[in-house]
Amino acid sequence: MGIPGLNGIVDSRGHTKNESGANGSVDGHHSSILAEEPFIRLLSLERRRTERSRRQFVLMLLDAQGVSDPEKREKVLLKLASAVSCATRETDVQGWYTKSCIMGVILTDIGPADTDIDAALSAMQIRIGSALRRELTLRQVNEIHISFHLFPEKWHCEGPDNVADSKLYPDLLRVDGSRRLPRTIKRAMDIAGSAMALIFLSPLFVLISMAIKLTSKGPVIFRQRRVGQFGVSFTFLKFRSMYIGSDPKIHQDYVRSFISGRPDSVSHNNGGPVYKLRDDPRITPLGRVLRKTSLDELPQFFNVLRGDMSLVGPRPPVPYEFNSYDKWHRSRLLETKPGITGLWQVSGRSKTTFDDMVRLDLRYARTWSLWLDIKILLKTPWAVFSGEGAY
Repeated sequence: MGIPGLNGIVDSRGHTKNESGANGSVDGHHSSILAEEPFIRLLSLERRRTERSRRQFVLMLLDAQGVSDPEKREKVLLKLASAVSCATRETDVQGWYTKSCIMGVILTDIGPADTDIDAALSAMQIRIGSALRRELTLRQVNEIHISFHLFPEKWHCEGPDNVADSKLYPDLLRVDGSRRLPRTIKRAMDIAGSAMALIFLSPLFVLISMAIKLTSKGPVIFRQRRVGQFGVSFTFLKFRSMYIGSDPKIHQDYVRSFISGRPDSVSHNNGGPVYKLRDDPRITPLGRVLRKTSLDELPQFFNVLRGDMSLVGPRPPVPYEFNSYDKWHRSRLLETKPGITGLWQVSGRSKTTFDDMVRLDLRYARTWSLWLDIKILLKTPWAVFSGEGAY
Protein backbone atom coordinates (compact mmCIF):
# COMPACT_ATOMS: atom_id res chain seq x y z
CA MET A 1 0.00 0.00 0.00
CA GLY A 2 1.58 3.28 -1.12
CA ILE A 3 1.66 6.62 0.63
CA PRO A 4 -0.08 9.36 -1.41
CA GLY A 5 2.52 11.81 -2.65
CA LEU A 6 5.35 9.62 -1.33
CA ASN A 7 5.16 6.07 -2.62
CA GLY A 8 3.45 6.76 -5.92
CA ILE A 9 4.88 7.03 -9.41
CA VAL A 10 8.44 8.37 -9.75
CA ASP A 11 8.87 10.98 -12.47
CA SER A 12 11.86 11.38 -14.79
CA ARG A 13 13.69 13.55 -12.26
CA GLY A 14 13.26 11.02 -9.47
CA HIS A 15 10.47 12.92 -7.69
CA THR A 16 7.51 10.97 -6.39
CA LYS A 17 4.05 11.67 -7.78
CA ASN A 18 0.63 10.53 -6.72
CA GLU A 19 -1.54 8.50 -9.07
CA SER A 20 -3.08 11.61 -10.64
CA GLY A 21 0.39 12.51 -11.94
CA ALA A 22 0.80 15.69 -9.93
CA ASN A 23 3.52 16.20 -7.37
CA GLY A 24 2.08 15.14 -4.01
CA SER A 25 1.24 17.77 -1.40
CA VAL A 26 0.58 17.37 2.30
CA ASP A 27 -1.69 19.79 4.14
CA GLY A 28 -1.08 22.48 1.57
CA HIS A 29 2.73 22.19 1.74
CA HIS A 30 4.51 21.20 -1.47
CA SER A 31 6.10 17.80 -0.91
CA SER A 32 8.71 16.81 -3.50
CA ILE A 33 10.33 13.65 -2.20
CA LEU A 34 13.12 12.08 -4.25
CA ALA A 35 12.94 8.34 -4.74
CA GLU A 36 15.67 6.27 -3.11
CA GLU A 37 17.99 5.80 -6.09
CA PRO A 38 18.16 9.47 -7.21
CA PHE A 39 18.42 10.63 -3.58
CA ILE A 40 21.42 8.36 -2.93
CA ARG A 41 22.98 9.48 -6.22
CA LEU A 42 22.51 13.14 -5.27
CA LEU A 43 24.06 12.47 -1.86
CA SER A 44 27.14 11.08 -3.61
CA LEU A 45 27.37 14.18 -5.84
CA GLU A 46 26.96 16.48 -2.84
CA ARG A 47 29.94 14.78 -1.16
CA ARG A 48 32.10 15.45 -4.20
CA ARG A 49 31.00 19.08 -4.41
CA THR A 50 31.75 19.55 -0.73
CA GLU A 51 35.25 18.11 -1.14
CA ARG A 52 35.99 20.92 -3.59
CA SER A 53 33.99 23.79 -2.08
CA ARG A 54 35.10 22.97 1.50
CA ARG A 55 31.62 23.91 2.70
CA GLN A 56 29.87 21.44 4.97
CA PHE A 57 26.52 19.75 4.62
CA VAL A 58 24.49 17.63 7.02
CA LEU A 59 22.53 14.49 6.26
CA MET A 60 19.51 14.27 8.54
CA LEU A 61 17.86 10.85 8.78
CA LEU A 62 14.37 10.31 10.17
CA ASP A 63 13.96 6.60 10.82
CA ALA A 64 10.41 5.29 11.21
CA GLN A 65 11.36 1.63 11.67
CA GLY A 66 10.26 1.95 15.30
CA VAL A 67 6.65 2.11 14.07
CA SER A 68 5.98 -1.63 13.87
CA ASP A 69 2.56 -1.57 12.16
CA PRO A 70 3.14 -1.03 8.38
CA GLU A 71 -0.20 0.77 7.88
CA LYS A 72 0.43 3.10 10.81
CA ARG A 73 3.97 3.68 9.54
CA GLU A 74 2.64 4.92 6.20
CA LYS A 75 0.41 7.46 7.94
CA VAL A 76 3.27 8.52 10.20
CA LEU A 77 5.60 8.97 7.22
CA LEU A 78 3.00 11.07 5.44
CA LYS A 79 2.76 13.41 8.42
CA LEU A 80 6.54 13.26 8.83
CA ALA A 81 6.99 14.57 5.28
CA SER A 82 4.64 17.45 6.06
CA ALA A 83 6.58 18.31 9.22
CA VAL A 84 9.93 18.19 7.41
CA SER A 85 8.63 20.46 4.63
CA CYS A 86 7.67 23.05 7.26
CA ALA A 87 10.98 22.89 9.14
CA THR A 88 13.49 22.89 6.25
CA ARG A 89 14.52 25.33 3.55
CA GLU A 90 13.59 25.09 -0.12
CA THR A 91 17.25 24.48 -0.95
CA ASP A 92 17.41 21.42 1.32
CA VAL A 93 16.86 18.12 -0.48
CA GLN A 94 14.33 15.59 0.78
CA GLY A 95 14.20 11.97 -0.33
CA TRP A 96 14.04 8.32 0.59
CA TYR A 97 17.23 7.08 2.21
CA THR A 98 15.53 3.69 2.56
CA LYS A 99 12.22 3.37 0.75
CA SER A 100 9.10 3.56 2.95
CA CYS A 101 11.25 3.40 6.05
CA ILE A 102 13.90 6.10 6.46
CA MET A 103 13.51 9.62 5.13
CA GLY A 104 16.62 11.66 4.44
CA VAL A 105 17.20 15.41 4.18
CA ILE A 106 20.42 16.92 2.83
CA LEU A 107 20.86 20.21 4.65
CA THR A 108 23.02 22.01 2.13
CA ASP A 109 25.50 24.84 2.51
CA ILE A 110 25.86 24.69 6.29
CA GLY A 111 28.99 26.80 6.01
CA PRO A 112 32.78 26.51 6.09
CA ALA A 113 34.60 24.15 8.43
CA ASP A 114 34.86 26.76 11.21
CA THR A 115 31.05 27.17 11.43
CA ASP A 116 29.55 26.44 14.86
CA ILE A 117 27.93 23.25 13.66
CA ASP A 118 26.67 22.22 17.10
CA ALA A 119 24.59 25.39 17.35
CA ALA A 120 23.23 24.91 13.83
CA LEU A 121 22.25 21.30 14.50
CA SER A 122 20.70 22.21 17.85
CA ALA A 123 18.51 24.83 16.15
CA MET A 124 17.50 22.34 13.44
CA GLN A 125 16.63 19.71 16.05
CA ILE A 126 14.39 22.18 17.86
CA ARG A 127 12.61 23.12 14.61
CA ILE A 128 12.12 19.50 13.57
CA GLY A 129 10.93 18.53 17.05
CA SER A 130 8.36 21.31 17.14
CA ALA A 131 7.10 20.44 13.65
CA LEU A 132 6.78 16.74 14.52
CA ARG A 133 4.85 17.46 17.71
CA ARG A 134 2.35 19.48 15.68
CA GLU A 135 1.74 16.58 13.29
CA LEU A 136 2.20 13.47 15.45
CA THR A 137 1.25 12.17 18.86
CA LEU A 138 3.90 12.05 21.58
CA ARG A 139 4.13 8.27 21.22
CA GLN A 140 4.65 8.56 17.45
CA VAL A 141 7.30 11.22 17.93
CA ASN A 142 9.15 8.90 20.31
CA GLU A 143 9.05 6.15 17.70
CA ILE A 144 10.91 8.33 15.18
CA HIS A 145 14.70 8.20 15.47
CA ILE A 146 16.44 11.35 14.21
CA SER A 147 20.18 11.44 13.53
CA PHE A 148 22.54 14.02 12.01
CA HIS A 149 25.63 13.14 9.97
CA LEU A 150 28.14 15.89 9.14
CA PHE A 151 30.25 15.85 5.98
CA PRO A 152 33.21 16.22 5.78
CA GLU A 153 33.68 14.22 8.96
CA LYS A 154 36.25 15.05 11.59
CA TRP A 155 38.02 11.86 10.66
CA HIS A 156 41.42 11.68 12.36
CA CYS A 157 43.06 8.28 12.52
CA GLU A 158 44.57 8.43 15.98
CA GLY A 159 42.36 5.78 17.61
CA PRO A 160 41.52 2.25 16.43
CA ASP A 161 37.78 2.94 16.38
CA ASN A 162 37.89 6.21 14.46
CA VAL A 163 36.24 5.14 11.21
CA ALA A 164 34.10 6.76 8.54
CA ASP A 165 30.42 7.42 9.21
CA SER A 166 28.82 4.69 7.10
CA LYS A 167 25.50 6.56 6.88
CA LEU A 168 27.15 9.08 4.55
CA TYR A 169 28.20 6.42 2.02
CA PRO A 170 25.15 4.26 1.17
CA ASP A 171 26.15 4.26 -2.50
CA LEU A 172 29.46 2.59 -1.63
CA LEU A 173 28.09 0.11 0.90
CA ARG A 174 25.10 -1.13 -1.07
CA VAL A 175 26.13 -3.59 -3.78
CA ASP A 176 23.42 -3.93 -6.42
CA GLY A 177 22.61 -7.19 -8.20
CA SER A 178 24.71 -6.41 -11.27
CA ARG A 179 27.88 -5.99 -9.18
CA ARG A 180 27.29 -8.62 -6.50
CA LEU A 181 28.58 -11.52 -8.61
CA PRO A 182 31.71 -9.66 -9.86
CA ARG A 183 32.52 -8.63 -6.26
CA THR A 184 32.15 -12.25 -5.14
CA ILE A 185 34.45 -13.37 -7.95
CA LYS A 186 36.99 -10.70 -6.98
CA ARG A 187 37.07 -12.02 -3.41
CA ALA A 188 37.41 -15.59 -4.71
CA MET A 189 40.35 -14.44 -6.86
CA ASP A 190 41.92 -12.83 -3.79
CA ILE A 191 41.63 -16.00 -1.73
CA ALA A 192 42.82 -18.33 -4.48
CA GLY A 193 45.61 -16.00 -5.66
CA SER A 194 47.02 -15.26 -2.21
CA ALA A 195 46.83 -18.92 -1.13
CA MET A 196 48.68 -20.10 -4.26
CA ALA A 197 51.27 -17.34 -3.89
CA LEU A 198 51.96 -18.31 -0.27
CA ILE A 199 52.35 -21.98 -1.26
CA PHE A 200 54.55 -21.50 -4.34
CA LEU A 201 56.66 -18.73 -2.81
CA SER A 202 57.22 -20.50 0.52
CA PRO A 203 60.88 -21.40 -0.36
CA LEU A 204 61.52 -17.73 -1.10
CA PHE A 205 59.92 -16.78 2.23
CA VAL A 206 62.41 -19.07 3.98
CA LEU A 207 65.43 -17.67 2.10
CA ILE A 208 64.46 -14.03 2.73
CA SER A 209 63.78 -14.76 6.40
CA MET A 210 67.22 -16.35 6.81
CA ALA A 211 68.91 -13.44 5.00
CA ILE A 212 67.22 -10.87 7.24
CA LYS A 213 68.22 -12.76 10.40
CA LEU A 214 71.84 -13.10 9.24
CA THR A 215 72.31 -9.45 8.22
CA SER A 216 70.63 -7.43 10.98
CA LYS A 217 69.13 -7.74 14.44
CA GLY A 218 65.39 -7.82 14.94
CA PRO A 219 62.29 -9.69 13.82
CA VAL A 220 61.84 -10.94 10.27
CA ILE A 221 58.34 -9.51 9.86
CA PHE A 222 57.62 -5.80 10.28
CA ARG A 223 54.13 -5.09 11.62
CA GLN A 224 52.56 -1.66 11.22
CA ARG A 225 49.10 -0.21 11.71
CA ARG A 226 47.60 0.89 8.39
CA VAL A 227 44.32 2.53 7.44
CA GLY A 228 42.00 0.32 5.39
CA GLN A 229 38.66 0.88 3.69
CA PHE A 230 36.37 3.30 5.56
CA GLY A 231 39.16 3.99 8.04
CA VAL A 232 39.18 0.52 9.60
CA SER A 233 42.72 -0.08 10.82
CA PHE A 234 44.55 -3.39 10.45
CA THR A 235 48.02 -4.84 11.03
CA PHE A 236 50.04 -4.55 7.84
CA LEU A 237 52.79 -7.14 7.24
CA LYS A 238 56.11 -6.70 5.42
CA PHE A 239 59.55 -8.24 5.52
CA ARG A 240 61.62 -5.94 7.72
CA SER A 241 63.85 -3.70 5.60
CA MET A 242 64.89 -1.16 8.28
CA TYR A 243 67.11 -1.18 11.32
CA ILE A 244 65.34 -1.74 14.62
CA GLY A 245 64.57 1.44 16.56
CA SER A 246 64.58 3.70 13.48
CA ASP A 247 63.00 7.09 14.04
CA PRO A 248 59.85 7.47 11.85
CA LYS A 249 60.00 11.29 12.03
CA ILE A 250 62.14 11.58 8.89
CA HIS A 251 59.45 9.79 6.89
CA GLN A 252 56.60 11.65 8.60
CA ASP A 253 58.10 15.03 7.69
CA TYR A 254 58.80 13.89 4.15
CA VAL A 255 55.29 12.54 3.59
CA ARG A 256 53.62 15.70 4.93
CA SER A 257 55.78 17.86 2.66
CA PHE A 258 55.12 15.70 -0.38
CA ILE A 259 51.34 15.54 0.13
CA SER A 260 51.17 19.29 0.70
CA GLY A 261 52.90 19.81 -2.66
CA ARG A 262 55.93 21.71 -1.42
CA PRO A 263 58.49 20.94 -4.15
CA ASP A 264 61.41 22.37 -2.20
CA SER A 265 60.90 19.62 0.40
CA VAL A 266 60.57 16.70 -2.01
CA SER A 267 63.32 14.56 -3.48
CA HIS A 268 63.43 14.37 -7.28
CA ASN A 269 64.70 11.88 -9.79
CA ASN A 270 65.28 12.88 -13.41
CA GLY A 271 63.15 15.97 -12.87
CA GLY A 272 60.14 14.07 -11.52
CA PRO A 273 58.77 13.84 -7.99
CA VAL A 274 59.46 10.72 -5.95
CA TYR A 275 56.90 9.33 -3.54
CA LYS A 276 59.42 7.37 -1.45
CA LEU A 277 62.54 8.61 0.28
CA ARG A 278 65.74 7.88 -1.55
CA ASP A 279 68.93 7.05 0.38
CA ASP A 280 66.88 6.54 3.54
CA PRO A 281 69.49 5.94 6.31
CA ARG A 282 67.05 3.73 8.20
CA ILE A 283 67.10 1.00 5.53
CA THR A 284 69.52 -1.92 5.71
CA PRO A 285 71.62 -2.95 2.68
CA LEU A 286 69.46 -6.07 2.26
CA GLY A 287 66.39 -3.92 2.77
CA ARG A 288 67.33 -1.81 -0.25
CA VAL A 289 67.35 -4.93 -2.42
CA LEU A 290 64.03 -6.10 -1.00
CA ARG A 291 62.42 -2.73 -1.62
CA LYS A 292 63.87 -2.35 -5.11
CA THR A 293 62.43 -5.72 -6.11
CA SER A 294 59.25 -5.34 -3.98
CA LEU A 295 60.07 -8.64 -2.25
CA ASP A 296 59.44 -6.95 1.09
CA GLU A 297 55.73 -6.85 0.13
CA LEU A 298 55.27 -10.65 -0.05
CA PRO A 299 53.86 -11.13 3.50
CA GLN A 300 50.89 -8.96 2.46
CA PHE A 301 49.42 -12.07 0.85
CA PHE A 302 48.46 -12.96 4.44
CA ASN A 303 46.59 -9.62 4.64
CA VAL A 304 44.74 -10.51 1.43
CA LEU A 305 43.87 -13.97 2.70
CA ARG A 306 42.46 -12.47 5.92
CA GLY A 307 40.38 -9.96 3.97
CA ASP A 308 42.18 -6.80 5.13
CA MET A 309 43.38 -6.16 1.59
CA SER A 310 42.77 -7.26 -2.00
CA LEU A 311 45.25 -8.29 -4.66
CA VAL A 312 44.40 -5.08 -6.56
CA GLY A 313 43.55 -1.74 -4.97
CA PRO A 314 45.04 1.48 -3.54
CA ARG A 315 47.99 1.26 -1.18
CA PRO A 316 46.92 1.54 2.49
CA PRO A 317 48.44 4.59 4.23
CA VAL A 318 49.91 4.84 7.71
CA PRO A 319 47.81 7.00 10.08
CA TYR A 320 50.11 10.04 9.99
CA GLU A 321 49.99 9.99 6.19
CA PHE A 322 46.19 9.81 6.21
CA ASN A 323 45.97 12.70 8.68
CA SER A 324 47.78 14.90 6.14
CA TYR A 325 45.28 14.15 3.39
CA ASP A 326 43.11 16.83 1.84
CA LYS A 327 39.36 16.12 1.95
CA TRP A 328 39.22 14.70 -1.58
CA HIS A 329 42.25 12.46 -1.01
CA ARG A 330 40.23 10.40 1.48
CA SER A 331 38.00 9.05 -1.26
CA ARG A 332 40.76 6.66 -2.29
CA LEU A 333 40.11 4.75 0.95
CA LEU A 334 36.33 4.80 0.69
CA GLU A 335 35.52 3.44 -2.72
CA THR A 336 37.49 0.19 -2.66
CA LYS A 337 39.55 -2.08 -0.43
CA PRO A 338 43.34 -1.46 -0.36
CA GLY A 339 45.53 -3.77 -2.40
CA ILE A 340 49.04 -5.11 -2.97
CA THR A 341 49.21 -3.78 -6.52
CA GLY A 342 47.12 -1.25 -8.39
CA LEU A 343 46.78 1.15 -11.27
CA TRP A 344 49.31 3.48 -9.64
CA GLN A 345 51.95 0.76 -9.29
CA VAL A 346 51.77 -0.16 -12.99
CA SER A 347 51.58 3.47 -14.13
CA GLY A 348 54.83 4.91 -12.85
CA ARG A 349 54.77 4.06 -9.12
CA SER A 350 56.88 6.49 -7.11
CA LYS A 351 57.56 8.78 -10.08
CA THR A 352 54.03 10.20 -10.08
CA THR A 353 52.89 13.09 -7.91
CA PHE A 354 50.72 12.35 -4.90
CA ASP A 355 47.65 14.00 -6.45
CA ASP A 356 48.16 11.95 -9.62
CA MET A 357 48.40 8.80 -7.52
CA VAL A 358 45.07 9.62 -5.86
CA ARG A 359 43.47 10.33 -9.25
CA LEU A 360 44.67 6.95 -10.52
CA ASP A 361 43.22 5.23 -7.44
CA LEU A 362 39.89 7.00 -7.91
CA ARG A 363 39.84 6.16 -11.61
CA TYR A 364 40.43 2.52 -10.74
CA ALA A 365 37.60 2.50 -8.17
CA ARG A 366 35.09 4.23 -10.47
CA THR A 367 35.88 2.16 -13.58
CA TRP A 368 36.49 -1.11 -11.77
CA SER A 369 35.86 -4.42 -13.51
CA LEU A 370 37.25 -7.92 -13.23
CA TRP A 371 39.01 -7.41 -16.57
CA LEU A 372 40.74 -4.29 -15.22
CA ASP A 373 42.00 -6.30 -12.22
CA ILE A 374 43.32 -9.00 -14.54
CA LYS A 375 45.13 -6.43 -16.73
CA ILE A 376 46.76 -4.84 -13.67
CA LEU A 377 47.83 -8.24 -12.31
CA LEU A 378 49.37 -9.13 -15.69
CA LYS A 379 51.30 -5.83 -15.80
CA THR A 380 52.55 -6.11 -12.21
CA PRO A 381 55.44 -8.58 -12.79
CA TRP A 382 57.04 -6.21 -15.31
CA ALA A 383 56.64 -3.28 -12.90
CA VAL A 384 58.27 -5.38 -10.16
CA PHE A 385 61.17 -6.81 -12.20
CA SER A 386 61.93 -3.52 -13.93
CA GLY A 387 62.08 -1.79 -10.54
CA GLU A 388 61.00 1.48 -12.16
CA GLY A 389 59.93 4.00 -9.55
CA ALA A 390 60.80 1.69 -6.63
CA TYR A 391 63.25 2.64 -3.85
